[in-house]
Amino acid sequence: MIPQYLVDFDLKTMPSACTDVVIIGSGIAGLFTALKAAETRKVTLITKRELMESNTRYAQGGIAAVMSEEDSTAEHVEDTLIAGAGLCRPEAVQVLAEEGPAAVRELMALGAEFDQEDGRLALTKEGAHSHRRILHAHGDATGYEIVRALAAKARNHANIKLLEHHYVIDLVQDELGCRGVLVQRPDGERLYLQSTAVVLCSGGAGQLYRYTTNPEVATADGLAIAYRAGAVIRDAEFIQFHPTALCYAGAPRFLISEAVRGEGAVLRNSRGERFMEKYHPQLELAPRDVVARAIVSEMEQTHAQMVYLDITHEQPEVIRHRFPTIYETCLSYGLDMTTDWIPVAPAAHYMMGGVRTNLDGETNIPRLFACGEVSSTGVHGANRLASNSLSEALVFGSRIVKRIKELAVLPEQVCISKGNGSNGYDTGRTAEPAGDLAERKLNLQKTMVRNVGLRRTGALLQEGLEGLKREQGIFQAKLETAEQLEFANMLTSSLLIAQMALQRQESRGGHYREDYPERNDEEWRKHQLCRRDQQLLEVQSV
Repeated sequence: MIPQYLVDFDLKTMPSACTDVVIIGSGIAGLFTALKAAETRKVTLITKRELMESNTRYAQGGIAAVMSEEDSTAEHVEDTLIAGAGLCRPEAVQVLAEEGPAAVRELMALGAEFDQEDGRLALTKEGAHSHRRILHAHGDATGYEIVRALAAKARNHANIKLLEHHYVIDLVQDELGCRGVLVQRPDGERLYLQSTAVVLCSGGAGQLYRYTTNPEVATADGLAIAYRAGAVIRDAEFIQFHPTALCYAGAPRFLISEAVRGEGAVLRNSRGERFMEKYHPQLELAPRDVVARAIVSEMEQTHAQMVYLDITHEQPEVIRHRFPTIYETCLSYGLDMTTDWIPVAPAAHYMMGGVRTNLDGETNIPRLFACGEVSSTGVHGANRLASNSLSEALVFGSRIVKRIKELAVLPEQVCISKGNGSNGYDTGRTAEPAGDLAERKLNLQKTMVRNVGLRRTGALLQEGLEGLKREQGIFQAKLETAEQLEFANMLTSSLLIAQMALQRQESRGGHYREDYPERNDEEWRKHQLCRRDQQLLEVQSV
């Protein structure tokens, strides 16, 4: 059984500090929310690596918002609902589309500079969008530009305290709700940080898979932390695999942005044949799950390890100007995208499900909020529409701060302890985790690719689940390092994803079951919910 807390602790003997708001994570969700909250509150932002290291930093394509007269809120809503395959929350999608433009303008006011053409914002189009509504920066370095601007503001803000290279272990609760976090400092010492509110902005889960576009920090920590605390987890089975990650000997699975296809690139199999017309009328701009499975089908039919992305018909100077980061990265591995086809294959990219929230970002635990990829606001449904994630973080970050301003300041935390058998938690911890941690992590990632990947079956999922369960001894170990704590979080989240994928006996969006290949609205137009104190899964109609 997964315990409520990963470590034993006693607040009476532990160093402690107080702040108004704790924010966990330093991507767009964490930084933007911190800056908004810091207008009236003292904020402590915690990140397990450097401030600039997050999924946001590597986002290439851009940020979706209705910014032109040719576009409309209604069309943005419709595109999002179609991509979400019947599982979006319409009210949440409406909020995103209506409030997104103002949030983007606020981001620009904070210093983010987006590309322009002839004095107007340069907008591009990505898969499943009906209009050009994607803002981008420096061609294909949108995420880096956003993080650069927000991080610079955060570093110089009098009301923001930054704790880099600190690891949040667990949430601390009492009868009043979430009261703060248990943190491990870089030197291994632990700290209790008390607060009026905690906002999870910890990002995604790509590193649960062997092949991913995500950086090393994306280990699903927030999902696991929230689950242990008793938060409701919704639709964790929906994992988006980006269709086009660089697949080349000696190179990482570097993301080749969907915007490349948006600007006219075509997919070709190993025989040089363009193939998307066999799979979807929108061709290369079909929803990501469709494109990813089409690529895998072509790889199997041609006995190849990759397909190719071809934009060589475009003028070289246009490619170098529009996609400078992708161009330079490919060139560093001997690939010139102005003359060479880019070898690509799908890789884990984005988690659509997560910690369930309402329209103000609140979880079922009082004073605990979630924002960004770790959250399940209802915007993405079963398959995220490209570039909606960055605008979602802005919109719901703003709403969270408005709600936090309404919260009363709580009295000082009553000292509690967990361990040595108190309340039945954390008993029988062994001295050290058994086995080589790096090897166990790699095996977990391979299991997720093989058994809980792009295409699934009941037998594969059951096999993967049993393999993951054999690793549960980590929960009885005495965990001392950030690496050990991180592996425990990865295992927790992998178990949740595998179990919920096994339960959903249909195919929809980012979840594809070869043994149940059809979408079944009559039986499965439902959300799956789970909570630690209710081990059995529940379903909730949309």
